[in-house]
Amino acid sequence: MSSFDHTDLSEFIGKHVVYTYDNGWNYEIYVKNASTLDYRIHSGIVGNRWVKGQHAYIVRVAQQVYKISWTEPTGTDVSLIVNLGDNVFHGTIFFPRWIINNPEKTVCFQNEHIAQMEAYRQAGPAYPTEVIDEFATITFVRDCGADNDEVINCAASELPANFPDNLR
Repeated sequence: MSSFDHTDLSEFIGKHVVYTYDNGWNYEIYVKNASTLDYRIHSGIVGNRWVKGQHAYIVRVAQQVYKISWTEPTGTDVSLIVNLGDNVFHGTIFFPRWIINNPEKTVCFQNEHIAQMEAYRQAGPAYPTEVIDEFATITFVRDCGADNDEVINCAASELPANFPDNLR
């Protein structure tokens, strides 16, 4: 029997987490509520892409350890493990081939281009899938409360040079 309530997301909802993968890519997520997140990509093949209101499956798997999974309109599948206790993050991203071939097509505020992302996904190619499986270090965490639309509200290129230090 586990020593925690696996359905209790109360310590995770509202968390804003910035992390850097071992490959150097920098990302951030905001856990908006029990089934929604916003995210922003600072660097990597799709750096400067950002998304609000992404439906996600969010579960607690251990004390201070959470798993977030979703499928994007692009056809990209993502699975993240967030270990707040040890400031360790693990992400697995399953990119369809069309994104690897032309990542710049996704660099936008996705919410304004859903139909275009779905059309790119349909046109493909989807395979072979490129799997990015990386550990990351959590570099910043803060609690912003649930359903706060101000946490991630612009592209990474529009942030102050001292982000996220300007939030401390």
